[in-house]
Amino acid sequence: MSAPRIGIRLVVLALSLLAAAGPARAQTNTGTTLGQFMLIEPSARIAGMGNAGVSTYEGLQAVYYNPAAVGSVTDFQAVFSHSAWFADITYDYIAVAMPLLGWGTGYASVTSLNSGEMDVRTVAQPLGTGERFDVSDIALSAGFGRQISPRFSAGGQVNFVDETVWHSSATTLTFNIGTLYRVSADGLRIGSSLSNFGTRGGFDGRDLRFVYDNVPGQNGDNSTLPASRFTDSFAVPVLFRVGVGLPRKIGSSGRMLLVADAFHPNDNSESVSLGAEYALKDLIAVRAGYQNLFLKDSEVGLTFGAGVHARYEAVQYRVDYAWADQGRLGNSQRLTVGLGF
Repeated sequence: MSAPRIGIRLVVLALSLLAAAGPARAQTNTGTTLGQFMLIEPSARIAGMGNAGVSTYEGLQAVYYNPAAVGSVTDFQAVFSHSAWFADITYDYIAVAMPLLGWGTGYASVTSLNSGEMDVRTVAQPLGTGERFDVSDIALSAGFGRQISPRFSAGGQVNFVDETVWHSSATTLTFNIGTLYRVSADGLRIGSSLSNFGTRGGFDGRDLRFVYDNVPGQNGDNSTLPASRFTDSFAVPVLFRVGVGLPRKIGSSGRMLLVADAFHPNDNSESVSLGAEYALKDLIAVRAGYQNLFLKDSEVGLTFGAGVHARYEAVQYRVDYAWADQGRLGNSQRLTVGLGF
């Protein structure tokens, strides 16, 4: 089958999924999956475009959305992202990529979310027991992508996920896969990815250990028998993305990128995100978007962003900022710094 015919079929498939996402209103499973921090998007550039990034082709910032994006990376790159999340939660993301002698490009990333310390409160001591606890999440990831042909790339990623609440934690392994297809060199792009497909996980740790009296009120029995509580295992937040991107030249030095992603999660309703980026001379860019249209009970909405991309001697660098509406929770802000050597 010819490449143009494949491209047409992929476009039809992507647009069909985008159209189907709107009327979907099934009951959601919100709050039933483990590792929700893995759904926080790290890239300030793509966050400014409504987090519609599965068809984004350039650079290491896009590998979170689609591992196939790293296939286009031909030099050493590093990305650092920080987000001032709501409720004083901090989110950090670091990723590095390196070409592997013509075989493709490998990369690794670390994702961290931390609540900061909070007071331990009980029914008997609602003002605090004097103890402090925190919630911390971390994901260690490694991936590989390859430009299989000038227009088609594919990639995969494995993630070790740990979610810790005080002295108890849950761990699991998840996998990401993705593909990217360019209908023409500077034309329509089509991307799809499956994120966080993996095993279930349950909590274990010191906080689930206790002692009990097997026969209360009976003299002579052991009233401090050791025991453990067993928690249910939880699924991970699997997310299927499919989207399109359309770059267009504006005048002699401008470029516009229009993007649209459709999302099918296992713990929420389907939705669509839209975004746009205008870049002048590949130096400065402004962005806007809207997150998760049609999402049931959505608390997110408009996004805005801006960035600069330049070179200092042999080092390319880019700095991107994004603001996103989080509804009743206020807003979130992201800052991403990228380096290329």
